[in-house]
Amino acid sequence: MTTWKKELNTEFKMAQDALDVKNYGKMRVCARRAAGISIREYLKERGIMPPSVSAYDLLKFLEEMDDTPADIRQASVYLRLRVTEEFRLPVDVDLVAESKKICSTLMPDWEK
Repeated sequence: MTTWKKELNTEFKMAQDALDVKNYGKMRVCARRAAGISIREYLKERGIMPPSVSAYDLLKFLEEMDDTPADIRQASVYLRLRVTEEFRLPVDVDLVAESKKICSTLMPDWEK
């Protein structure tokens, strides 16, 4: 298994572990980092130099790409949402599922 796939699987495992203990902040960070890993690899495969190492910046870049499907743009928006003062998301969304949607769309073989 390639290094980026190991990193991706590690992030998703940490996200699930955080969710299991109701650490939603850590879960959100891990889901975001996982998406960032797949975006970075996707860009490299297309010969595009990733504009940043930041998952947040990569999610924004993905959203702004002309050929990004609408559902992936929306997933990017969800993963970049700020939490409220009560440390809750302003919408009810499964960030791990949204991150996996990005990963599966950009890098369909990431789980193999």
